[in-house]
Amino acid sequence: MCGIAGMFGHPDIAVIHRMNQVQHHRGPDGNDAWHDDRIALGHTRLAIVDRAGGDQPLFGPKGEVLIANGEIYNHVALRSKHTSYPYTTNVDSEAILALHAQTKANCTTGTMTASDHARWISHLDGMYAFSLWDAELGQLILSRDPLGIKPMVRTIVDGSLLFASEAKALRAHESHVPAFDELALVARLAWEYPLDGTTLLKGVHHVRPGTVEVWELHHGKATLVSRSDVERQVLSPELHWNSETQAEALLESFVDGVSQRLMGEVPMGIVLSGGLDSSLVAAVAHEAAERAGQPVPACWTVAESEDNPDWVAAETVASALDLEHHQHVLEADAFDQKLPDLTWHGEDFDVTVLFFQPLFQKMADKVTVGLCGQGADELHAGYPRYRNLAEHAALIDARLAAIEHPAARQIEQGQLPVGDAWYTENHSGGAHTESLESFLNFELEHGQLSNFQLRLVDRHSMAHSLEVRVPFLGSAHRKVSNALPMNWRLPESLEEKAALRAAADHTRLPSEIVRRPKLPAGRATSPTLIDSMIEELRPRGDAILKRHPLLSGAFKGQPELAIGIGLFEAIHILDRGVSKPNKSAISLLDEVIG
Repeated sequence: MCGIAGMFGHPDIAVIHRMNQVQHHRGPDGNDAWHDDRIALGHTRLAIVDRAGGDQPLFGPKGEVLIANGEIYNHVALRSKHTSYPYTTNVDSEAILALHAQTKANCTTGTMTASDHARWISHLDGMYAFSLWDAELGQLILSRDPLGIKPMVRTIVDGSLLFASEAKALRAHESHVPAFDELALVARLAWEYPLDGTTLLKGVHHVRPGTVEVWELHHGKATLVSRSDVERQVLSPELHWNSETQAEALLESFVDGVSQRLMGEVPMGIVLSGGLDSSLVAAVAHEAAERAGQPVPACWTVAESEDNPDWVAAETVASALDLEHHQHVLEADAFDQKLPDLTWHGEDFDVTVLFFQPLFQKMADKVTVGLCGQGADELHAGYPRYRNLAEHAALIDARLAAIEHPAARQIEQGQLPVGDAWYTENHSGGAHTESLESFLNFELEHGQLSNFQLRLVDRHSMAHSLEVRVPFLGSAHRKVSNALPMNWRLPESLEEKAALRAAADHTRLPSEIVRRPKLPAGRATSPTLIDSMIEELRPRGDAILKRHPLLSGAFKGQPELAIGIGLFEAIHILDRGVSKPNKSAISLLDEVIG
């Protein structure tokens, strides 16, 4: 796991060094930068595979330069297939250079488009965000894994393309001045997560998951010349599924994913909340570790008290599976201390997921890699909103109607400008909720997974130099899960994630865990601490609302959002976010209120 940074066009190596410093938490084991007269690249490394010899940038035989973040799980198979490539390390990322070199050697046109690059990138199985500079072709290639597990954001400043793992690193360039993207902000308030390629900051966009972009310099300015899909997420449900004959195959696809994700030369652990998804990771840990030739990972749990339901359920799981279990009771003042850090690292308005910070901090004391249960709810229809899509659509539309900002009318009328920020014109409440299948496709492709769930895991684990992997999003499990009939994801008369629970019945998990209903992350783990924090900061949240009168209608029932917006503005806009805040949440909010 790493932090990547780049400046294409009018490169300034000093900017790259500053970007590396902002992202030091992503890679404390190595820090390097490289440049020529067209591009500058930076990398901070968290060493996991080939710890002694895998420093980046990596260089190809014809001067290609690669910086990559993430893991290529099938790199050994790719190495055995591309034996003519002159490998110089054992690091997994070098497989990217090998695939590129082979494709380039077979190219007869003398140039390559994004669709050419998409073909070789499609052979990668992993989580990744990478930049590959090919000086011979004059091309910069940017790509992200199909689910968006690993981040990459970009912007244009004075004709130069800036890109990085985290938006805060872009501010290392003095000409980049962060400001709210008000259209993205309104959509975020209505949907509860950033949509499509938006980041809440004007002119700063995600490289879309599952795509490749090709950039060139035209008249000295960075120009996007082609873009192509590598993989889009589309469910293909079959008509029938038999739990008696197919549940074990579903489970096997998951064991395969967990085994893959035990790749590395460092200690590893499991995030265990006691819910079905994280408990399934724990349930297959012994078998997956044996296949991978790795030690069985221990488990980590945090909660606000020892009688918290998550705490009790996690104890039940660890005991039943004979797993080492590390537990930590959250201190009463933990949120007051961590809230500014949460906003700085998270780059969003989240304030109810504060348990992530102490959880990942405790794990990082012992391990370098963690495994979590993220992604299962999107694949297997685990969220309560899936049971009544009409009600959910009405809630989104009601929030839009309550917002007086003109951007709300633009969203309601389906007039979003399709491009880097928006992948489709219409994000009204009813635009994506005509069926469970269409809504699951929407959430897989338009932000719920990549911009919310996976962003939370990436930013808050990397805040403590901990890499967290998501085995539910492994290619084998995705393929089998995508074919599940809708009535085996969310039956009318049974609990949600019915097929996944049928697979869990083939493990040693206790039945009360297999049948345990979905609970909201964050609030389930620390409800009293969160409510106390919101009540303490509510007066300042109310003052923040007065600064945004056109938006205030969206905050009904969501007082934490006003607090989150105030902290975001204080840290990422007023203070530009180039360094961690050293003030309390109250002091930061008071600065915004003035």
